[in-house]
Amino acid sequence: MIPPGKGVFITGTDTDAGKTVAAAILLMEMRMAGIDAVPMKPVQTGGIVRGGKLHSSDLEFCLRAAGLRPDTGEIEDMAPYIFEPACSPHLAAAKAGREISLDRIREAFDRLLRKHDSIVVEGAGGLLAPINGDTTMLDLAAMLGLPVILAARPGLGAINHSLLSIREIERTGLALGGIIFCETTAAGWGEIEQNNAETIARMGKAPLIGRIPYVAGLCGEPPGQGLPGLERLQV
Repeated sequence: MIPPGKGVFITGTDTDAGKTVAAAILLMEMRMAGIDAVPMKPVQTGGIVRGGKLHSSDLEFCLRAAGLRPDTGEIEDMAPYIFEPACSPHLAAAKAGREISLDRIREAFDRLLRKHDSIVVEGAGGLLAPINGDTTMLDLAAMLGLPVILAARPGLGAINHSLLSIREIERTGLALGGIIFCETTAAGWGEIEQNNAETIARMGKAPLIGRIPYVAGLCGEPPGQGLPGLERLQV
């Protein structure tokens, strides 16, 4: 499944649902299909300090996976806001004495789009994670006008979390590009996971893109042995 148009917004049912790995695999698929796609992480919390400067670990993971080496100016557009505290974007910004501007994010997005075919945008946390005031990640996706792909864990809780996220996407009038189930533990894929996927597809009328199998030690490390493939789901 290759997203159409100017890009896609990757969100998760919650924190650590597999957004970054899903974004990296989707980015790689797009580039292998001949699309000049690049990643963007508008707001990174839990940034890594290296060389006296904050870096976006999520963005760097995607860049390594796709073999991309953008220049410093382009990296700044790909990650316009990086904060060290690992907390909600609005709190991280407040602790840093800053305010996150959606206009600045939009300007960075537009600059990237002038150079490339498509942008894979990864949100922070879930759809209703606040950015500032009452503004959320869902508002950011709506401003960019991108279809949303939902990364979800397949185990217990998946149905409720996924259907609530789908409801918010529909309420905002955004297109749901599909759901990717990310196995974030070694529990495997069994009857519960399969039934969860079938139930979400039926009740949420949601297209299921596939699932990403668990790989030990993958998140937070260079994908030395290669990222797993996106396995198509039979439902």
